[in-house]
Amino acid sequence: MKRLVFAVLLLGYFSPAGYAQKLQEQAAKQATALLPDLIKWRRHLHQYPELSNREFKTAEYVAAHLKSLGLEVTTGIAKTGVVGILKGGKPGPVIALRADMDGLPVRERVNIPFASKEVGEYLGNEVPVMHACGHDTHVSILMGTATVLSAMKKDISGTVKFIFQPAEEGPPGDEEGGAPLMIKEGVMDNPGVDAIFGLHINAQTPVGTIKYKSGAEMAASDWFTIKIKGKQSHGSQPWGGIDPIVIASQVIQGLQTIVSRQQNLTKAPVVITVGKIHAGVRSNIIPEELVMEGTIRTLDSDMQKDVHARIQKTVDNIVAASGATAEVVIDTKTKVTYNDPELVKLTLPSLEKAVGKNNVSETEWTTGAEDFSFFGDKAPAFFFFLGGMPADEDPKKAAPHHTPDFFIDDSMLDAGVKAFCNIVLDYPHSKKSSK
Repeated sequence: MKRLVFAVLLLGYFSPAGYAQKLQEQAAKQATALLPDLIKWRRHLHQYPELSNREFKTAEYVAAHLKSLGLEVTTGIAKTGVVGILKGGKPGPVIALRADMDGLPVRERVNIPFASKEVGEYLGNEVPVMHACGHDTHVSILMGTATVLSAMKKDISGTVKFIFQPAEEGPPGDEEGGAPLMIKEGVMDNPGVDAIFGLHINAQTPVGTIKYKSGAEMAASDWFTIKIKGKQSHGSQPWGGIDPIVIASQVIQGLQTIVSRQQNLTKAPVVITVGKIHAGVRSNIIPEELVMEGTIRTLDSDMQKDVHARIQKTVDNIVAASGATAEVVIDTKTKVTYNDPELVKLTLPSLEKAVGKNNVSETEWTTGAEDFSFFGDKAPAFFFFLGGMPADEDPKKAAPHHTPDFFIDDSMLDAGVKAFCNIVLDYPHSKKSSK
């Protein structure tokens, strides 16, 4: 009887699942031991952020680290992107892990010793630069994941691609960049990727927790420009001109009724925001032209197309009624970030082992956007959120992303490393067992 029990234990220990569990325990210990380095890397990157398509020093920092691990490293992809390839000692799938690297034109207001004092150039203007969306933590986590997995190379089934992406926030002006350019330049090929995973730190989610959503998770982001051309006149004689400012106010109200009165919001949310208006040079002159810019957020492709058509129709009818003319340009920046349901199902146990089952929960979709969405066109994709808010803070009071007061608690960055490592170690076996 004892021999039988011992045999069963050995079978469990040397089974693919048991062996993966042993490796995950080893990876977890290494990730925990690596935490001081994760924090050091993150704070260095935070102190020296760079804008989209200008991540030169960040790329050098990342590439030097990957080369020190003995990975195959390629630089200059999509301008400043870096890719490291780890070939495991056993056959298996190609798994891609992605981190974005760029900062934002925001002046940091957080009182921390490693606060950014950097400046950069954005569309011809000198601007402050800050990691106001947590991309510094993403880079640190992926550097740490590469560190842990490279030490386990002989035990890994398949190949791991570590993708460090520039310009997730959008390339400046008319430049190409971000995930679309990385894909265009072959980052998902040679070898072809079987599945890709990404994470995003979240300042309103408690540190040490993970949130996700199966299916549509983050919105498509379209940017629009509306140019209204009227007729210039003296401000004291508005009847002598066609006022594009008054027309613009009517257009803005019309755009909001597309959301509030023309879309089935029980199906999916829609947002239309005008964020920028420029017109006129003097208080007593009615200008000839006005330009407004804004964003559209949708989580359903059919609704996205319908909103585009309704914006054009709304603008055309309002300006025609006023005797003006208008031009509408809509540029799609990202698609809906869609988490492949089968991949989510396979991956959840890996996340639960990383932070505990009670610390993983499904959340609602968000109208924020991510160009990680484009990778999902090339392979099944799963994108999840890692908590970065101090445990004792009220989520309603935590500063949101893209603001001067944005703050991340980096005391549990190893949770992200554990999650990524578990995914790499689990996926080859979970994929086989699901067939």
